[in-house]
Amino acid sequence: MPVVSPAIAFSVAANSTSVNLMAGSLYEVLARPSIVEFGLVGSAAGLLATIMIGGEVLMQDQEISGANRFPIVPDDWILKAAGRAGAKIYITLRNRTGGALTSWVILNITPVG
Repeated sequence: MPVVSPAIAFSVAANSTSVNLMAGSLYEVLARPSIVEFGLVGSAAGLLATIMIGGEVLMQDQEISGANRFPIVPDDWILKAAGRAGAKIYITLRNRTGGALTSWVILNITPVG
């Protein structure tokens, strides 16, 4: 049965990179082998996302939607990848604008083993 994480809202200061958005979250480490779907949206254009699972870079500095709303399926589900048990999920956002931007991140985790 899939597990949907609560949405994480995070503000990224102007011209800076966030910490790992998953740090300290119950969903930071996969308990079982799983398929992970990532939904990301920003409050405006200018946010770039980097996503890793278990040290493997899946996406680096890619623009996310600036739709200024909670992520919706399927429009904002930008990535789907597999991870092994014990793998850490790592998500950072880089703001390349002159003002702070907010982002919303949600994960759909489906155990496969």
